Amino acid sequence: MDTSLILVICVVIIALAFDFTNGFHDAANAIATSISTRAWSPRQALAVAAVMNLLGAMLGTEVAKTIGSGIIDMSSYATAVSHAQRAHGLLIVLAGLLGAITWNLITWYFGLPSSSSHALIGGLAGAGLAAGVVVNWGTITSHVLIPMVVSPAVGFTCAYLLMNLLLLAMRRATYHPAMRKLRVAQKFSSAALALGHGLQDAQKTMGVIFIALVAGGHNSLEDPIPFWVKIAAASAIALGTFTGGFRIMKTLGSKVIHVDPANGFVSETVAALVLYFTAFVWHAPISTTHTVTTAIMGVGATRRLSAVRWGTAGDIVVAWVLTLPASATVAAVVYLILEFATRI
Repeated sequence: MDTSLILVICVVIIALAFDFTNGFHDAANAIATSISTRAWSPRQALAVAAVMNLLGAMLGTEVAKTIGSGIIDMSSYATAVSHAQRAHGLLIVLAGLLGAITWNLITWYFGLPSSSSHALIGGLAGAGLAAGVVVNWGTITSHVLIPMVVSPAVGFTCAYLLMNLLLLAMRRATYHPAMRKLRVAQKFSSAALALGHGLQDAQKTMGVIFIALVAGGHNSLEDPIPFWVKIAAASAIALGTFTGGFRIMKTLGSKVIHVDPANGFVSETVAALVLYFTAFVWHAPISTTHTVTTAIMGVGATRRLSAVRWGTAGDIVVAWVLTLPASATVAAVVYLILEFATRI
């Protein structure tokens, strides 16, 4: 078995491991508020989120194509004839994955809902820079950096406006019966959000596996994403989601604001719509975490600005800002270590 094939297998396994960590790291995004409001029990919420993640992952591949061909330029490896050159391309992908996984685990340990998407993108860019590969800054700007700013802003603003409209519509309603109805509605909104999470995040792993297949000479950049890649990525994120991420659930479900069923329904609905739009229309790999968290802040701000626990929100924003450079740095170091080891 040649070195490039061994590395392809390693990348596929580690990419699926990343997808699994993405599932338990980001499971809280879709279900934290529904658990906090008791719309679902924790195990029911995790099971629903896992199923919807699986379904969402099978609904498209446009985000996967952005990751697979838009972050770093792998065209030279796609046409490589030597095993050594293919192995070098695979080392880059492997280092990017390891950088992303490391940052995921660090933020998971501290209970911070950072972006697995941006960790992966930062990891690929960092490994590419360390290897001297062309990094597509235009694509990163248009499909990563701009959406990184726009999607949370849209999430916050739309959630704020929709929450005010809902409060206006409910001004004569009796509180407890209205909350019971919204708790039922929240079952659907949390499922819709979990579908969007699968649609966005599982595709990023598909894109990484596709890069590895291209670098290993098994596919060309023009080929569609293989069906087995879709199934594997969808299954890994669903399994990771079912395993759960209770540390981050606590942060999103109670530490940012005190959530009631109306807040949960609005924040989940807005976040789901943003995820669908960016996946189907913009083809941008946005952060589910960023969108959900700012939507929760938006509904909280309708009470009063002090209802949002801005100290916790500030810690989350710090994790967001650090994610791209931190994962890029870790991936660059990992690449240099792997490259040195292969020389030896």
